[in-house]
This record gives sequence, structure tokens and C-alpha cells, in this order.
Amino acid sequence: MAGSSRAASLSLYLIFLLFGFSAAKEVLVGGKSDAWKIPSSESDSLNKWAERSRFQVGDYLVWKYDGGKDSVLQVSREDYGNCSTANPIKEYSDGNTKVKLDRPGPFYFISGANGHCEEGQKLIVVVITPKRRFTGISPAPAPAPMEFEGPAVAPTSSASALRGGLAAVLGLLTIWAF
Repeated sequence: MAGSSRAASLSLYLIFLLFGFSAAKEVLVGGKSDAWKIPSSESDSLNKWAERSRFQVGDYLVWKYDGGKDSVLQVSREDYGNCSTANPIKEYSDGNTKVKLDRPGPFYFISGANGHCEEGQKLIVVVITPKRRFTGISPAPAPAPMEFEGPAVAPTSSASALRGGLAAVLGLLTIWAF
């Protein structure tokens, strides 16, 4: 009976371990709390940071800033390019903004402070498309990709995460075997 309990515990642990690899995460914009500001140079741009990051559906972007002096506007591609604050999709000014990335594709953000966007305080985040599972039914043709200016998304591999998970499982099996 003890062996059956141990096997059930192991199975439950494996399920939690595997689901943990796909958990949504909160990402601090720019990697630090004072990043939402006019960049000091092109290399200090938040888009450079976003190009090196990977965003998935379900992740959250988190901004920390002085809500009395600035804001975060989610805007269309056109408004991003023109730095137009007139018709934001969403507007945040609480100083501790959290935005859920709820779909694949680009998200456009600009500062709501007068003149800040023109000085480079803006951000494009590209959310990668989730992997699809084979269902045995031919999918409908994919729509033509929308062209946009923004950071390119480099290919990623989950092989390192898989290796880490397998190593943890094998380690636990070794411990429980003795």
C-alpha cells in the first residue's frame, strides 16, 4: 500500500512540475523599477530590452513609475508610430501598472506624458504564438501575417526546460528508490 501512495505522490508531483513550465510570469518592464522614462540613448531603449525578452500569452507586464508625472498608454500601431495620445486602447496612471498579454502578436505602449513618446519613451512587445497540438484535422489556412515595425522574435527552444524537469524527476526517483 505504501508503494501505491508513493506512486500517487510521484504522479501528482510530475503533473505540477510539468505544468510549472508553462506558468504565466510577471515581467518588470525594462528589468528594473525606474525603466519607464525617456531613454538616455538609443541603446537604452526599452525596445532593445524587449528584443532580448520572450513574452507568452498569459504573461503580465509590470510598470513601476511616478503616477503623478507619467502614465502608460496601450495604443494602436498607427498611434505608436505617430506618438498620438488622443485615442488610447487603455490608459494607466496608477504608478504600478500590470497588463496581461492576452493574445499573440504585437502590443504597443507609449508614455502619456507630454513629449515623452517623441523622446523615445515607448515600447513594442511581441507575444509569441502558442504551440499548437495536432488534432488529426487539417487546420484552416492561417491568415496572412500582419506587417509591423518592432522587435524580431528569435526562435526559442524549450529543450533546456525539459532537460531541467527531467533531471529533477530522475533525482526524485533516485531518492525515493533508496
